[in-house]
Amino acid sequence: MTAARHHLTLLEAAAALAAGEVSSVELTRDLLARIERLDRTFRSFATVTPAAALASAAAADGERARGAVRGPLHGIPLAIKDICATSDAPTHVGSLALRDWSPGVDATVAARLRAAGAVLLGKLQMTEGAFAAHHPEVAAPVNPWHSDYWTGVSSSGSGVATAAGFCFGAIATDTGGSIRFPAHACGVTGLKPTWGRVSRAGVFPLAASLDHVGAMARSAADAAVILAAIAGRDAADPTTLAAPVPDYLADLDRGISGVRVGFDERGASDNVDPTVSAMVHAAADVLRRLGATIVPITLPDGTEVVRAWSLMCAVECAVAHEAIYPAKAALYGPTLAALLDLGRSAAAAAYARGHEARLRFTGDLAAIFTAVDLVLSPAQPIPTPPVAALTAVGADPEAGEQMLRFTAPYDMSGSPTLSLPGGVDALGLPLGFQLVGPHLGEPTLLRVGHAYQRATDWHRLRPPLAD
Repeated sequence: MTAARHHLTLLEAAAALAAGEVSSVELTRDLLARIERLDRTFRSFATVTPAAALASAAAADGERARGAVRGPLHGIPLAIKDICATSDAPTHVGSLALRDWSPGVDATVAARLRAAGAVLLGKLQMTEGAFAAHHPEVAAPVNPWHSDYWTGVSSSGSGVATAAGFCFGAIATDTGGSIRFPAHACGVTGLKPTWGRVSRAGVFPLAASLDHVGAMARSAADAAVILAAIAGRDAADPTTLAAPVPDYLADLDRGISGVRVGFDERGASDNVDPTVSAMVHAAADVLRRLGATIVPITLPDGTEVVRAWSLMCAVECAVAHEAIYPAKAALYGPTLAALLDLGRSAAAAAYARGHEARLRFTGDLAAIFTAVDLVLSPAQPIPTPPVAALTAVGADPEAGEQMLRFTAPYDMSGSPTLSLPGGVDALGLPLGFQLVGPHLGEPTLLRVGHAYQRATDWHRLRPPLAD
């Protein structure tokens, strides 16, 4: 092992386990000690479960000694966003109102990780209800690149813990950008699968038709390993897709010669910070050198669908909380309460018009994928902002829509996305971009992401505050 254990990729840690260089118990103890020492500063965990984690690690080591290896996740310490129920720990959903929510069983995604032999270290902090702000009485995670800067929402803890070396990957969710924003801010790889590819059973909803369950990781290959474990049909969630789950690792090294990458150069430049635009153009150049064909495209205008997203998210969130809001309104933070009030007051006709906008955008995007295999795009129009600047963004609807312009449309369409580190800004903070695929296009996204990361080192950078 050439890197500190906590900074290995998931697959590097798996190889070390397979070679007998380290045990799962040793890895788990190392990470638990690191969490104990550093996470009081970074606050990425809502709940740490050391006894359960060490018991799982010891069981994994015992199985490995008997030759019963379940796969690359066997004995690997991971963590789960605190929106996913687990049978052995509380689930707070970032909220005071929801702190007693407990289905009493594992969410399907947690159960599948355990079945793959993963060691679950605990539950990761998040914004209240997975919306746009942390509850005022919940300490928000801190960016390990710079404590004054944003961690992204709502999977803030998932991004911070993965970047800071507290776990080898994490479960996250994305409804309007909550995998892609933290991936950009924390310098990690984020995978938002096709809607329905991963079960939502046991995951508290923000907006049921928009919620995607995915992963934060240190590489595209690591994300492929996690997706293989959690994807697939689930009887507990009838919206899951019946399509077979492929071997996402099988073709990662096949190269990307001839892959058609759609790139809307104007869309990646207009009203986009020049630093972000230059980073995305540089990514296009790398993919071109690796053999991909960069195809000029014009993406459908997302203005209407972003506005529709805001209303549809509010209405569906109000449905998710109707048993406790407004009955427990005093326990809610102001941002989530305002969303619920909007959803409760929305007119049915406005929701229907939003649904029509969603269908139009989804159809227009599907037409793009008849000519290209994936799309290259910014993940957000600006570099990671200071936390203090987000108050102004939240108070300005137009600024909020600008932040969502590259993310929310692909939740509305249910499209898979892969977020990749692609550079740093003038302060040395990470920058990221995203690849977008057609439904069930994860194999191509992961293969292209893996090729990009074999040719670049951006995903290998480590946050200075966590060393």
